[in-house]
Amino acid sequence: MLQAIKFNSENGTLEVIDQLLLPHLMKYIKINSVEDGWNVINKMQVRGAPCIAIVGALSLAVEIWKENVTDKKLFLSEIEGKLNYLISARPTAVNIKKESQTLLELGTELCNDNNCTPQEMKQKFIDRIVSMLEKDIADNKAIGKFGSESILAKCQALKSVNLLTHCNTGSLATAGYGTALGVVRAMQEAGRLNTIFLTETRPYNQGSRLTAFEMVHEKFNATLICDSSVAYLFQKKHIQAVVVGADRVALNGDTANKIGTYQIACLAKHHGVDFYVCAPLSSIDPTITSGDQIVIEERPEREMTYLNGSRIAAPGISVWNPAFDITPANLITGIITEKGVYEPKDLQSCFE
Repeated sequence: MLQAIKFNSENGTLEVIDQLLLPHLMKYIKINSVEDGWNVINKMQVRGAPCIAIVGALSLAVEIWKENVTDKKLFLSEIEGKLNYLISARPTAVNIKKESQTLLELGTELCNDNNCTPQEMKQKFIDRIVSMLEKDIADNKAIGKFGSESILAKCQALKSVNLLTHCNTGSLATAGYGTALGVVRAMQEAGRLNTIFLTETRPYNQGSRLTAFEMVHEKFNATLICDSSVAYLFQKKHIQAVVVGADRVALNGDTANKIGTYQIACLAKHHGVDFYVCAPLSSIDPTITSGDQIVIEERPEREMTYLNGSRIAAPGISVWNPAFDITPANLITGIITEKGVYEPKDLQSCFE
């Protein structure tokens, strides 16, 4: 599998693949500070909700790695400010916000523990961040298992299945294995995957640049299609399920994901194709009751009007470039998490 994040737990160094250069060049960027972490997230050199959270937190670990902490309250105030700064890099994905809250809760607990020295507080804080890498991979593998089993249970008469995915949800978007692509990977491991169809995912082309790169690298039977070919794909090919990721899921199941997801869900409903959202519980925001409350990030117009430095749109045209859209819960067959597959109406039980 590709390794999007390289973290050395012995010396506290961090490198990430510059995903803007893929598929033509695989180059790692060294992250030395929280500012570096913010920049690679904001510029989308790192993307994917789980990966954003991990890289953001690790950039903080790198910055404080050699810091001599003598005042616990001052240290807690410092990390709170840095975490809030990291959250501002991409507002839609909830993972980094939730991980920041967890880290601040740990910091507060350690700060109030009179038996914990300042340096011990720092080390325990770093250990918690590093553990995010292993947990993410374990969660992804569980998502892959539950998702594969759920889809195959409906396709027992078929020797193999065809799936469609949108955007990139594999090793490049996570610590490894993947969410929606984790389901695809589990299908492949079970010998039950026929073809994974993938959209180009305009305007940033995460499908044609990143997902296609992963699939070719790992020798999956994959086929790239234009975003505008989805309806015709459903009409002409036997697609058993759509699997996509999520940047934030509201408590009622409404899901924010890469722009274009909503229209695929509408088309899947029309053609009777099951539509699954694959996401760790960290992507579910229990404080938001519906998708109407999710803030949608709008990206610069240049991402639409230029390609490889050359303008492709008529000068003077106005541009609307939302990075995400909201898929209503009533279009979603199931939400696949590391704890199992839930119908949107049952999602609240995860937090009871």
